[in-house]
Amino acid sequence: MLSAWAAWPGGADAQSADPPQMPAPLAAQPASTATPAPAYATLVERDLPPPLEQRKGKVCDEFWTRLPNVTWALCEAAELQPGEGRSVRGRPIYVRDVQPTAEQRLRVLVIGGIHGDELSSASVPLHWIQFAKAEPEQGILWRFIPALNPDGLFDRPSRRVNANGVDLNRNFPTPNWEHDATHYWTVRTRKDPRRYPGVEPLSEPESRYLFEEMQRFRPHLIVSIHAPYGVLDFDGPQEPPRKLGRLSLNQLGVFPGSLGHYAGVHKGMPVVTVELVSAELTPRNVEIRRMWDDLHQWMGITLAQADAGEDVPPRLRR
Repeated sequence: MLSAWAAWPGGADAQSADPPQMPAPLAAQPASTATPAPAYATLVERDLPPPLEQRKGKVCDEFWTRLPNVTWALCEAAELQPGEGRSVRGRPIYVRDVQPTAEQRLRVLVIGGIHGDELSSASVPLHWIQFAKAEPEQGILWRFIPALNPDGLFDRPSRRVNANGVDLNRNFPTPNWEHDATHYWTVRTRKDPRRYPGVEPLSEPESRYLFEEMQRFRPHLIVSIHAPYGVLDFDGPQEPPRKLGRLSLNQLGVFPGSLGHYAGVHKGMPVVTVELVSAELTPRNVEIRRMWDDLHQWMGITLAQADAGEDVPPRLRR
């Protein structure tokens, strides 16, 4: 069975090249080059929460009021539980495992809300949890972390960075981080505070938690949900998916300290990065379902081949 963590903490230590600049969001690009945007889900009518004594914990008090296209019923059905991680301000980082009823073949980690101001990225995992619950016969153990950066998400207004002002997606220990992360932040972003990588890799409790969670869970695939670039990105040795729903593949390059660079390029673990079109609104529910179905189709072909030992780099084989 494929496992990118079989040789942890081994793996190639190739030096990271100075990555390309992130493109502007689609809204800022000429209409002739922009990908047609999927239809957005409208802000759903707020269903009424049950009386306090009937509520299942406090998690939905915040998720329901903050996230687009999330009803109270959807949030409670997700049955989120506090994980082992805490944010800078001590907020729990919620997790949900969905166990398979068939023989387990794959472990998949889905992460949303790495950037707190990308609200839709925390909503979509709650919908996907329901799909995973309805398909336990697929033989996949799913682990969902809908909001890795709860401090940034629940700030008013929400912020990309965590409570220490660090971009969590620039804080992972990629090769030559000490030079490359600082150089990129200083020269390429001109010290943009929204992209500050921190004083050292894994300086933040949220990034440390995810790093440790990857060691514990040993996923075969990571799906990282972001917004608002409206593309599908991929890092890893496998053949990438060509589309998820209306999102088409457009590999954006690697960035010092990013999850895709660390897990996908450095560790050889496939990382599918879903860049939704809007940070404020999710796609319509039918589009969220199409993305899920396309992900399953790609997994069934690409990861099944890897599981059988076909076209898998030697360092990924057990």
